[in-house]
Amino acid sequence: MGAVVILAAIVANLVAASGDFTRAKFATETAGEVGVPLTWLPVLGTLKVAGATGLTLGLMGVPYLGLAAATGLVLFFLGAIAVHLRVHEFHHVVATVGYLALAIAALSAELV
Repeated sequence: MGAVVILAAIVANLVAASGDFTRAKFATETAGEVGVPLTWLPVLGTLKVAGATGLTLGLMGVPYLGLAAATGLVLFFLGAIAVHLRVHEFHHVVATVGYLALAIAALSAELV
């Protein structure tokens, strides 16, 4: 069960990162609504890919990298939620809470 949750977090973060890298409509609209410059999207995408990569390495037998990646993703999405709430943006924050929930689930699976 833990591997399934971790795989879901990996896929979700890779999909989100691809949106950042390609400047997909959902990524650019959300960035604009919360005041994040579009020049930051590649950096945010890279952080998501780094988290997904760390989770993958954790599944492949490097547990400390998986744990570090899951912790990093939890912190990343807590920060993202704070940015949404700071500007009173409540529509897209729901998806961000979903990503946070996956990151927390992955962190829990890494701790088992």
